[in-house]
Amino acid sequence: MTIDTTIAYGSHPDQVADLYLPATNDPAPLVFVLHGGFWRAAIDRTHARPEAQAFAALGYVVASIEYRRVGNGGGWPGTFDDAARALDVLPTLIEDARPGRIDQDRIAYVGHSAGGHLALWAALRHHLPTGASWRTETAPRVAGVVALAPAANLVDAYHRANGEGAVAELLGGGPDELPERYAATDPALLGTADIPVVVVHGDKDQRLPIEMAREYCAKSGAELVELPDTGHFELIDPASAAWPFVVAALRRCLD
Repeated sequence: MTIDTTIAYGSHPDQVADLYLPATNDPAPLVFVLHGGFWRAAIDRTHARPEAQAFAALGYVVASIEYRRVGNGGGWPGTFDDAARALDVLPTLIEDARPGRIDQDRIAYVGHSAGGHLALWAALRHHLPTGASWRTETAPRVAGVVALAPAANLVDAYHRANGEGAVAELLGGGPDELPERYAATDPALLGTADIPVVVVHGDKDQRLPIEMAREYCAKSGAELVELPDTGHFELIDPASAAWPFVVAALRRCLD
């Protein structure tokens, strides 16, 4: 399945989303895909292409979002500016580009690794501290979130040095130096979402340990799906044994 079109949500070359359409012309749920790569410029949305194509083949409209990353204008605050803007404006931009193709009442965020962090964070923007630039007064209009091996706790990930210091690169330092940045961006500090949230994580993940997911779900009330003998990248591989669990999690949010 090929990209139907690429839609710009800003003026920077990385402020775009690739749109994949299902075979049906009827209105379909919209799935936003946020790719991983520890928020670094070296990894872009092509990393998530098989995942996006597989969701479209299942009958969903899919928007695979690019965003500025560390090394190309991202990090604090650009990465968060882009994630917030993309998710706010793309439903309208997609409707304008392909009228009648999306069901505006059935929208889901799916993110992997760093993208899983952004998906969780985006669903909690109405919980951000007062004065945070991305704060919304109401919960986002989204049916659910599927976070695949997410960086769900930035303070923990910083202390574990996950991604060889990726969190420090993203936010510009540690939680003791920059507590206000962590307060505005760390899902583990933002409470419980008002929508279904499913975290899928493999127990053999070497990039982000499953203990982080367990602690996050216990604290936030999110559903945790633990996959035995599963690592980090199987979750975005449609040919893997993990993929049916990812699809089932998405269907619980949307169908």
